[in-house]
Amino acid sequence: MKRLAIYCGSASPADPRYVQLAYDVGAQLAARGIGLVYGGGRLGLMGAVAKGAKDAGGEVIGIIPEALVRAEVANYDCDELISVSGMHERKQKFTDLSDGFITLPGGVGTMDELWEAMSWSQLGYHSDPVGILNAFGFYDDLLAFNAKMAAVGFVRPAHQNILIAADTITELLAKMADYQPHTPIFRMKAEEL
Repeated sequence: MKRLAIYCGSASPADPRYVQLAYDVGAQLAARGIGLVYGGGRLGLMGAVAKGAKDAGGEVIGIIPEALVRAEVANYDCDELISVSGMHERKQKFTDLSDGFITLPGGVGTMDELWEAMSWSQLGYHSDPVGILNAFGFYDDLLAFNAKMAAVGFVRPAHQNILIAADTITELLAKMADYQPHTPIFRMKAEEL
């Protein structure tokens, strides 16, 4: 994996562990020679993950909608800052420039990015690993919900291992490196669906 897209919040929660986590993830990616592709913001976890990567000498590519550039939240310390027209184009750029996806703690926008990466994988728009860093148990309920969708039958058996979860970045990166792509819906026959 040469570059990973990192999805995370633009907010700074009161608990400082979240911002520190993002900084540490950026630094650890850089230490492994993995470039960072992220939302291009300078605030919250977004800013922290970029700073961690830059401080450790890593490559940082930000992808930010024009409206957020105008709102003065863009991070101009990126090696490359790509301004796009909107969120759909932003997510397509994440996919085009990355070899995988990691979701850190975040809010609604972070969830949108995670679910789209999973959906696109399931369909066959990409075959890259989709990881979630469940630090501090932040995503316990989401992981339980994902398992429930599978148990009820809304996630096909072939797609139940798309989401790769771990509590530490070291463990998550190892699992992502071992990821074996599944058969996407686009290559399945009707009787398999």
